[in-house]
Amino acid sequence: MIKQLAQELSSDRLLKNDEVVVLGVSGGPDSMALLHLLLELNKSAGWELHLHVAHLNHQLRGDQANEDAAFVQAACDSMSIPCTIDQRDIRKSAAAEGLSIEEMSRRERYAFFERVCIQTGARAVALAHHADDNAETILHRVLRGTGLRGLAGIPRSRPLGPGSQIRVVRPLLRFTKAELQRFLVDAGVAFREDRTNTSNEAMRNRIRNILLPAIEQEVNPQVRDALNRLGLQARWLEEFLVETVQRTFETIVISRTDRSVVLNADAVLRKSRIVQAELVRTAYVALGLGEQDLAFAHLSAVLEILADPASGKQSQLPGGLVVEKRYGQLSFTMPTTESREALADEIAVHCPGRTVLPVRRLELECSTQEVRDCDIHRLRRQATRMEEFVDVTAVHGPLVIRSRKPGDRFTPLGAPGSKKLADFLADEKIDPKDRERVAILCDQLGPIWVIGHRIDDRVKLTELTRAVLHLRAKRLES
Repeated sequence: MIKQLAQELSSDRLLKNDEVVVLGVSGGPDSMALLHLLLELNKSAGWELHLHVAHLNHQLRGDQANEDAAFVQAACDSMSIPCTIDQRDIRKSAAAEGLSIEEMSRRERYAFFERVCIQTGARAVALAHHADDNAETILHRVLRGTGLRGLAGIPRSRPLGPGSQIRVVRPLLRFTKAELQRFLVDAGVAFREDRTNTSNEAMRNRIRNILLPAIEQEVNPQVRDALNRLGLQARWLEEFLVETVQRTFETIVISRTDRSVVLNADAVLRKSRIVQAELVRTAYVALGLGEQDLAFAHLSAVLEILADPASGKQSQLPGGLVVEKRYGQLSFTMPTTESREALADEIAVHCPGRTVLPVRRLELECSTQEVRDCDIHRLRRQATRMEEFVDVTAVHGPLVIRSRKPGDRFTPLGAPGSKKLADFLADEKIDPKDRERVAILCDQLGPIWVIGHRIDDRVKLTELTRAVLHLRAKRLES
């Protein structure tokens, strides 16, 4: 098993032999198997991975969750493995933001992983998803009505977030749960059982505990293998499409600015339907918009316009993007009018990475760096209205950019206390009609930077700062 794992890590380039890796460890059998397999890889296969365990207590299961955290800490202490443990009140946060427990858990977990990676210098987060998880995911997506991309299942490797340089990798995706269980027994590895996995309240658990066993017994004993083969072939098709569409896209672009993309409509129309759809998706993403908002219905609407011989028809996509076919051209144009509603939308920030705010004509770049005591004063002097440096450990991601909201408060750097954001903008002598246009960078606790004006005192650099989030905003050219 160790030999197979080493071969797959090398051939798929999931991990480098000597890199720093953050491991998401819950204390359950899968994540404990991942931890001990990578330790064995170092011990017997000549690898030199620098492992750092990360465990987030979601506070959803009372004492059991606390015991899980203590178990992970004790296991790491016994093996002299560095470990970071944190906790979040997921139920409270989900209620406050109107999100499901599952979605809020995922958001907080990935934000936590990002913070640990920044603090440790890691560029990879290893998670313990296996072949059975992949089969369940594919079937779940089929039942919800997935597209072709959903059939590809769980990716072996992907960025932690849009534009992020940190990768999420899944070294165990080609191992079955049964194989991992045999390893745990043979190696004598202790683990914790999550009792919620036996509950059939969640759809995912019903698929795992009821539907798949029934299909195995009544229809196809090898259904999990069949689903994984389907996922693999869908992944091959996706890789082929991405490569093909990217080459094609560059040849049919008539013009391109930061506010618009114009394609040769006749050239697009000559392509197969699936390539047409992916070209539309590529144009949408090229304008800095997140493809997760783009649904099948949006793509279909644009393809109908493309196929119609008439000229001048339009369709609007998420983000206010207007698509129009006119005189042999298919144009994608950001709106020229800036409604209050568009300005008020929350935009997820790529951290690290580049985030474009088309309506505000603004771009934000985020990057991280380690610092020493002697760097702090230099960075403070380097800060400007459009460039700031904040303490990574004081930031509670994920980050968003939005307009001010009623009741927003923050403590301007150097001020004696907090004040209403509306009062701060007035003190800055910003014209009342322009105050809704001011971009506010927020973490989960509230504003951290009124872009172009001041950061919040709670995220300032101190003599204890060891990791810095570098924020740089710039105006987009008209």
